Amino acid sequence: MTPRDASEPNGSRWSDLDRPPLNITALRRGLVRQGGLWSEVEVVQRTGSTNSDLVARAAKGEATEGAVLVAEEQTAGRGRLDRQWTAPPRSGLFFSVLLTPGEVPVARWGWLPLLTGVAVATGLSRAAGVDTALKWPNDLLVTVGGAERKAGGILAERAGDDGVVIGVGINVSLREDELPVPTAGSLGLAGAVSTDRDPLLRGVLRSLEDWYGKWRAAGGDPGVCGLHEAYAAGCATLGRVVRAELPGDRAVVGEAVAVDGDGRLVLATGEGVQEPVGAGDIVHLRPA
Repeated sequence: MTPRDASEPNGSRWSDLDRPPLNITALRRGLVRQGGLWSEVEVVQRTGSTNSDLVARAAKGEATEGAVLVAEEQTAGRGRLDRQWTAPPRSGLFFSVLLTPGEVPVARWGWLPLLTGVAVATGLSRAAGVDTALKWPNDLLVTVGGAERKAGGILAERAGDDGVVIGVGINVSLREDELPVPTAGSLGLAGAVSTDRDPLLRGVLRSLEDWYGKWRAAGGDPGVCGLHEAYAAGCATLGRVVRAELPGDRAVVGEAVAVDGDGRLVLATGEGVQEPVGAGDIVHLRPA
């Protein structure tokens, strides 16, 4: 086994042989190339939140488009609505990327979390052999023992006037007794053919580069680049009766019938009204 250039702050870096550190040299060699999107890849042993760190770096002018920041462990990882995301060291992929889609109208930037979801699902399907689905707007679902469970999430944050930092958290090798909640899952529990994080991360980032390039080339039009169709095809929320918990303590129950051109979830309510939801917490009430 070839040693990898990462070190453990406490004890041996090989203390958990099932969870070796990421190989930063191989990641850079495989991802950073002339004319490509990814300009730099950094792996840190531990941080509070890769999103917070990368947003701060962008604000200081210390990061440019294509910067990738990966943490072996996050102590204050965040999901939507400031929910915490915690996992044992080296048990998952926790990373953020900086994008500056300046030529795309800001009104279409709302598609970036959905684009990332499609890219992550596509990359994991190829690299891990796991059938994944997307829960609107930003959750990655896997099936464990016949039940749908959340194995990942996406969080997009503005970085200054021209940037967006997108954070991704994916449970890779978490065991049942390590799950933070019973409804969580991991690629390993879903029967992944591999839980080697190096090829998984490369596969996800290459897929993200591909989808982001097509989206930018289309001026952010989700229909022209095929993103709208791909998201709808992989979205487990569509066709289900859901409850949308909206800002202001309002809730709407209805069937999720479409994702519109702005990336909003369209609900058909019992009153015969179609209501687009642009932000909120979605609860799947029953299968499609």
